[in-house]
Amino acid sequence: MSLITRLETDKNLTDSELRALLETDAHDDELREAADRVRRSVYGEDVYIRGLIEFTNCCKNDCYYCGIRRSNKNAERYRLSREEILECCAEGYDLGFRTFVLQGGEDPHYSDELICRIVSDIRKNYPDCAITLSIGEKSREGYKAYFDAGADRYLLRHETADAEHYSRLHPASMSLDNRKRCLFDLKEIGYQVGSGFMVGSPYQTTDNLISDLKFLKQLGPHMIGIGPYITHADTPFKEFKSGSLELCLRLISILRLMFPEALIPATTALGTIHPLGREMGLKAGANVVMPNLSPVSVRKKYELYENKICTGEEAAECRGCLERRVEAAGYRVVTDRGDNIAFRK
Repeated sequence: MSLITRLETDKNLTDSELRALLETDAHDDELREAADRVRRSVYGEDVYIRGLIEFTNCCKNDCYYCGIRRSNKNAERYRLSREEILECCAEGYDLGFRTFVLQGGEDPHYSDELICRIVSDIRKNYPDCAITLSIGEKSREGYKAYFDAGADRYLLRHETADAEHYSRLHPASMSLDNRKRCLFDLKEIGYQVGSGFMVGSPYQTTDNLISDLKFLKQLGPHMIGIGPYITHADTPFKEFKSGSLELCLRLISILRLMFPEALIPATTALGTIHPLGREMGLKAGANVVMPNLSPVSVRKKYELYENKICTGEEAAECRGCLERRVEAAGYRVVTDRGDNIAFRK
């Protein structure tokens, strides 16, 4: 029995077997074909669209890889008001979006009370939509308050499951233990939880990637977001090269086989490092795309990494462009909430 068949059937490979898959391209075609077969068996040809609203690029953290880190004095900061966020939702709803993703830096300006008010307003205006938050590490009480206000999903990448590696990517004020605490709190509260990691981040080893896969097995997330690390000139890591498209696609396929029901995005970062990166991601097993609903006036300012695509397009352009790309890859965009199978009624 091949490694890929075993991964598809029993989900458990040894560390040495995972290493064999990760460190060579010899299995890539078989991996990709198996991953596509599995995603079609669970989700068919459906690709779910999420309306991304990047509502603040202010952040109290100083992660060494991130373009909106606190110490980047060249970043042009912005915050969207509650009214501006609701305007983005209104436009998105008219375009067929039934999931809104509110993403931002860890910005103390947005208190738990304000986040709850925004979530509650979206829930009241669009009761048929899913609300996803991606706003970093909060208290369990904060997470519970957002959930009670109407949030359905929460995205929080763990970035690396190895504590030593984590300490090389983040300042001492941040800890992997707290990041993991947040993820398990979110699951216990009842969210659809998303985690994930950067591929090719500075100092990353194959052992780190194996640790990431094993941590995700422990967590059991409903969504898994991975993307290539991309350098930014205004960070301490400006001399490091960006991550590999090939390794990222390989990992998407491995994750699809390990987590058949997971919602896995073909990320903007994939499209940034290759013109057809998102299409390749879909063919490797991804089944989510996230067009940008943020006002064009702020899109260039939300620069986690350099040369980000789609920063000059209106929301309708992003929606139409991605739909054409999805169809060209052999799939179809569907306009429903796109919940994980376990949360469907």
